[in-house]
Amino acid sequence: MATVLSVSGSPSASSRTGRLLRHLDQRLTAQGHEVVPLDVRTIPAEALLGADFRHPAIVEATELFARADGVVVGTPVYKASYSGVLKALLDLLPQYALTGKTVLPLATGGSVAHVLAIDYALRPVLNSMGAAHIVQGWFTLDKDITVGEDGILVLAPAAAEALVPVVDRFSAALLGRTPVLAAAG
Repeated sequence: MATVLSVSGSPSASSRTGRLLRHLDQRLTAQGHEVVPLDVRTIPAEALLGADFRHPAIVEATELFARADGVVVGTPVYKASYSGVLKALLDLLPQYALTGKTVLPLATGGSVAHVLAIDYALRPVLNSMGAAHIVQGWFTLDKDITVGEDGILVLAPAAAEALVPVVDRFSAALLGRTPVLAAAG
């Protein structure tokens, strides 16, 4: 099976985006993939903001991207775009860090007005980084992601149902089982 890097671009430790990604990681793991989580917020700010390409955390993140067959990129939407912390990391990766990789873009936000942030903000950056395939992304409303008293993620039934084929298409694309449109240039 494939190695998947699951990148949370949220600056918050209690992020709905991060929790959603870790939930989806479980489905990918159950399908036989090795999933490596990366929470960008754990990379030291001085390395990200100082563009320190030699910082051990940046070197490690670059190596994680290089080793991955596929990448799930999740971000909260702020002001109609992906998070600044995700932008800072993507800026420090090699220009073609996604060459040959299958990518699944995901976003969370408070309003359906932000649905197009995936296609108009995130997808062009992923494409410019050489992604072999960018599968259809998905936007989940914040209100559909809650945490139960036991700390377990609870997705609204419609959101949970919608995410199953999204993750399954990504998984199949990793294995080359279904045709996926190549990223537009």
